[in-house]
Amino acid sequence: MMSKVLMCVGAATLLTLSAAAQTANDPVLFTVENTPVHVSEFTYIYSKTNGKNADFSKKSLDEYLDLYTKFKLKVQKAKDMHLDTVSQLKEELNGYRRQLADSYLIDKAVTEKLLLEAYERIKQDVDISHVLVVLKPEPTPADTLAAYQKALDIKKRLEGGDPFEVVAREMSDDKSAARNGGNIGFITAVFPAGLYALENAAYTLPEGKLSSPLRSNAGYHIIKVNARRPARGEVEVAHILIRKTENDRAVAKTRIDSIYQVLKTGGDFDKMAQSLSEDAPTAQRNGYIGFISINRYERPFEDAAFGLKKDGEYTMPFESSVGWHIIKRISKKDIQPYSTEKSRLDNAIRKDGRFDQAKMAMLERIKRDAKFTEYPGPLNNFVATLADTFLTFKWKAPEVKSPELLFKLGKDFKVTLGDFTDYLGRAGATRVRQAKTGDVQKAAQALYQEFVNEQCMKYEETQLEAKYPDFKALMREYEEGILLFEATKVLVWDKASEDSLGLAKFFETIKGKYRWEERAVASVYRISIENKDQVEAIHAYAATHSPDEVKTKFNTEEKIVVNVESRTFEKGKSQELKGIEWKKSAIGPVDENARTKTIRFFKIEDLLPPAEKTLSEARGYVVADYQDTLERKWVEELKSSYAVKVNEKVLESLVKKK
Repeated sequence: MMSKVLMCVGAATLLTLSAAAQTANDPVLFTVENTPVHVSEFTYIYSKTNGKNADFSKKSLDEYLDLYTKFKLKVQKAKDMHLDTVSQLKEELNGYRRQLADSYLIDKAVTEKLLLEAYERIKQDVDISHVLVVLKPEPTPADTLAAYQKALDIKKRLEGGDPFEVVAREMSDDKSAARNGGNIGFITAVFPAGLYALENAAYTLPEGKLSSPLRSNAGYHIIKVNARRPARGEVEVAHILIRKTENDRAVAKTRIDSIYQVLKTGGDFDKMAQSLSEDAPTAQRNGYIGFISINRYERPFEDAAFGLKKDGEYTMPFESSVGWHIIKRISKKDIQPYSTEKSRLDNAIRKDGRFDQAKMAMLERIKRDAKFTEYPGPLNNFVATLADTFLTFKWKAPEVKSPELLFKLGKDFKVTLGDFTDYLGRAGATRVRQAKTGDVQKAAQALYQEFVNEQCMKYEETQLEAKYPDFKALMREYEEGILLFEATKVLVWDKASEDSLGLAKFFETIKGKYRWEERAVASVYRISIENKDQVEAIHAYAATHSPDEVKTKFNTEEKIVVNVESRTFEKGKSQELKGIEWKKSAIGPVDENARTKTIRFFKIEDLLPPAEKTLSEARGYVVADYQDTLERKWVEELKSSYAVKVNEKVLESLVKKK
């Protein structure tokens, strides 16, 4: 008995120490009615809202603390109104959570991890060599084993001291090995699709070490890392080329040297490239090649291009396999910040098998962390009952769901055989596609694995708040946003627009705030373009007659020639009356609109003096003012109703000293 008491006391002590450590790491900044707001929550929303302007100055923090305190007061009121229990709002929040969770888990656990990995890797170039043992398409298990064994034998020779270049020329199925001894040269991530295993080895193996046999779409590789260096990035260049042959190598060298001497004395590179370079496609563009990256050109060309230190600088003449070159550097592009490179890297990783591999690794981690436990009996019994119709649309899931347990994750996430059969019923198209295997049991097992993966994702989505603080913050932000919206709607917005008596009384307190400037009452005359021949007569008659007189003269019961509309325009605020003299009886020019096929003109009938706007005329503005007033009163009431306590010492610790 005493041992149990001691165990309880010990556990309680550990919990207390754990809570104290958590509080120390994330202290409470302020409380609203004893509801704590921790530093992590405040700094997250402060940084998110202010972006680049989040300088953590005393002034900035005080201003945002005031705003966030008011926000939390309103949220507290919404909870006291029990708005967080309204089924419609709960469903809206659940819908948002489902929508966010669908992408969040993959983005955080798979995509972001791969993107950060790729970004770190593109900061380095890696010089590697390899030996390839090729595998034919769709190899048999025996073919695969033979190729793997051959790769192991090659590694043993290399570990025994045989030179890599010699072994590569002798054993590699990569035809280029006869020329380069298996040396690929410097390359950088992201490697082409299907070569993720090689990329991993290139960036993790120590220099000089050999990899184990690595599988790709081509076969098995043995990789050796020769060297690493900071990434060269890209360089924008132009060049002048003088081609060489076996017979006139010296002549080509003499010509390039003479060009170089002219450049040194101030010669125009662009003009000389255009007139003298023997690389026809680039010569017509002043020698312009564009941006080049590593491993696209011969080593001497690449080294010369990246060896230039300044824009506008050019190399001394150097020789390549095709001739003699002089390169001019136009600009240099180094590895860009993560936010810039992210989009390009995202496209690259999604085209590669690494994305699926990472997702499968994530699923295995979920199973391991959740202590995934299977109960194979019910599945095996069910699969044994399946006939060939299972792989057709004729098969239907049992109407009564079996409660037999298939597997569980964590303590409470249990999945039954009935859940699986329901899934199979919904996955008709997937079942039918499995028909090509011709094996019902094999197809059922494959579908079961897909189902397990789906359920693992669902389970992990229930753990997002516990495992990902950012997700928890997003959900809190959205939930409190919904509550704030509803509370403000009930207590401020709806009241301001629906409380006619209150709005009228409020209008009396601000009477005179909204006024009309001088206005013109104008007639707008419109004539169809088909009556264009009468426009001149209508315009002339309207200048000295009223709208009714104009309509009487030109319209008949059978045909409406002219329409007239009366509108009021405020002085200086209408483009339509621009150019018309601001006086009574002034008439504007005729304007034809080809799109609407109408002709119109304006005539000022009367001028109205400046005046106060009535409530109906200024209603939109008045309602907005009334809402502001109600909200200010509401906040004052909340401040008097709820206790707000700020830990000034914690607040002061957030200030960044300049």
